[in-house]
Amino acid sequence: MIRKALILGLASLSLAACGATTQGALAGGAMGAAAGAIIGNNTGSGDARTGAIIGGAIGAAGGAYAGCRSEGTCVWDQNNPHQSRLYTDQRTGGQYYLDDRDGCSYWRNGQLRAC
Repeated sequence: MIRKALILGLASLSLAACGATTQGALAGGAMGAAAGAIIGNNTGSGDARTGAIIGGAIGAAGGAYAGCRSEGTCVWDQNNPHQSRLYTDQRTGGQYYLDDRDGCSYWRNGQLRAC
């Protein structure tokens, strides 16, 4: 169980690649861990540690998603005034955009391409 929770936690932290996203993931992880510990301690087997790990992982993933949504960096959105049109990378064929707030380029799914 602990192994699964650690894998889930590491996977959720991969969402936290950029500034606001990291801040959201940390806040969400802390709140999720606290809530998970309380719920885990008061229900079922009374295992606060497992509840905290699972709650932290879920909170980190939710916080990372909320952070990138508020900054508009999750995915390319034609209505976001800070994102350029989509370009095609000649080498990989993948689509990317430029963000005028930080000058970096991001793949269409929001992952950092280059700064």
